[in-house]
Amino acid sequence: MHIHILGICGTFMGGVAALAREAGHKVTGCDAGVYPPMSDQLRALGIELIEGYGVEQLALKPDVFVVGNVVSRARLADGSPKFPLMEAILDAGLPYTSGPQWLSEHVLQGRHVLAVAGTHGKTTTTSMLAWILECAGLTPGFLVGGVPLDFGLSARLGQLAAGQERPLFVIEADEYDTAFFDKRSKFVHYRPRTAVLNNLEFDHADIFDDLGAIERQFHHLVRTVPATGRIVSNGLEESLTRVLNQGCWSEVTHFGSAVSEFSAEGPAHAFEVLQRGRSVARVEWQLTGVHNQLNALAAIAAAEHVGVSPQVAAEALGRFHNVKRRMELRGTVQGIAVYDDFAHHPTAIRTTLEGLRKRLGQSPRILAVFEPRSNTMKLGTMKSQLPWALKEADLVFCHTAGLDWDVSGALAPLGEAARSSNDLPTLVNMIVEAAQPGDHIVCMSNGGFGGIHAKLLHALAPAA
Repeated sequence: MHIHILGICGTFMGGVAALAREAGHKVTGCDAGVYPPMSDQLRALGIELIEGYGVEQLALKPDVFVVGNVVSRARLADGSPKFPLMEAILDAGLPYTSGPQWLSEHVLQGRHVLAVAGTHGKTTTTSMLAWILECAGLTPGFLVGGVPLDFGLSARLGQLAAGQERPLFVIEADEYDTAFFDKRSKFVHYRPRTAVLNNLEFDHADIFDDLGAIERQFHHLVRTVPATGRIVSNGLEESLTRVLNQGCWSEVTHFGSAVSEFSAEGPAHAFEVLQRGRSVARVEWQLTGVHNQLNALAAIAAAEHVGVSPQVAAEALGRFHNVKRRMELRGTVQGIAVYDDFAHHPTAIRTTLEGLRKRLGQSPRILAVFEPRSNTMKLGTMKSQLPWALKEADLVFCHTAGLDWDVSGALAPLGEAARSSNDLPTLVNMIVEAAQPGDHIVCMSNGGFGGIHAKLLHALAPAA
């Protein structure tokens, strides 16, 4: 089968491309604004990438066009279509489908799917779970919305392991909508036997009116889990309690709270795993932050559902190296460390900075550099939460390009610690002028951020 993927460089669609290629299909794709790490992975796989969405791509004559949710029926200011290839596909009556639908029909059928859903931590928890199963000798398939450092790729098919009825497949289960022609959440297509509900807050203000609308989508996921399946749910989240109270037909294992089946005792970097109040394992690892401790409990509880003991899971986590762009140290120049992090929701920003502060102590300065790039952040829906999210930073720098809300006003509670610019080179200069030896600069965005990490390292370097 030849599939041509529209929006191939998104983390999800890039993973679909990798799986299709591994399964023996011919894969081509197009996108605009390519940035690592997905672009690097696709090129390494030898997948042909076409810049833009031109109608000339119809000449490829694939068996099916697989459409990412970046594609829409939007029009430009001059009235021309933003995605002319999609208009041509519709006009010609050619076959097309969504990424989640193609994945469901051609990859997930017949597998034991372990799906990880939640507002935060999906990529990290999915990577943890896949790594636990790998260390247990179960050779899982997976699709992660990033590149786990322990695997070096975002997706693979996996194999049927001895003692398993079905091949295992771990997937990051996103609540964002599927495509312009399918407004259900992506995760409704996955039909998991093990479903992790990691947390649930309001997000994606561009497609959801309120938290209740997202809770309904999560309940659609709950409805697809068989009676012999397991739902692993965060016992600290009232929103998830409301989801399960709408109806549940599967075993539920809670984690996080003191009365949950799985809980933790001790600091996030070294803690006892308690099962029904009894210590069954100990995790000692490189990660910090309570959010990662909860992610670990979720992964341990999900792995137990497919026969992996908490002890084996904890030992695997001790060797876990996280995911690219999750507090990834990009370099240190003149004693100044520069990190790349994917955090973009206020809660994720706060937990990232809190985790770093706990690791560093109070003395070193943290310089937070962030780009409100997600659709929700661009709308300004969560601007009032930014001072709360950034409180652990000593200095805050915001890239304001493309925003139509008052960033300075939103950050005013931070006083002189907050600075902003809509020009990236100017922002880089502001950061370099403020930086001192011993500082930790954390760059947070769910996009490429204009390559700011390399620009900072270059600018901080002493002149030759």
